[in-house]
Amino acid sequence: MPVPATSTPRDRLLARYRELVLDELPRRARAGGWVVTADHCFGRIVLDTTVGGRWYDVLDRRRSPAFSRLDDRQLATAVALAERMLAEGDPLVRELDARSLAWRGKPAKAAGRG
Repeated sequence: MPVPATSTPRDRLLARYRELVLDELPRRARAGGWVVTADHCFGRIVLDTTVGGRWYDVLDRRRSPAFSRLDDRQLATAVALAERMLAEGDPLVRELDARSLAWRGKPAKAAGRG
């Protein structure tokens, strides 16, 4: 969905976050057989990495979407991270997913589980 020309920089970042996390990353992941393929898992990884821990310990989980609770600096960081994940692919996603899961006390995923 195109962003109106009158949109703010924040509006453009929110739109790009949605494109990356909800569409581009899952599509690329499915095509490439990445360890993570589900959009909500990409959201978890990006949000956790951006805030440096479990996102719901920092952002109000009752007010959704969670990414809209990020401040402007955090949102720019989240978009840059998602762009980097798209560019670097499964090795980076695997590393960040393992860290995100460790913050939750969970083991890293085996390949093909998303």
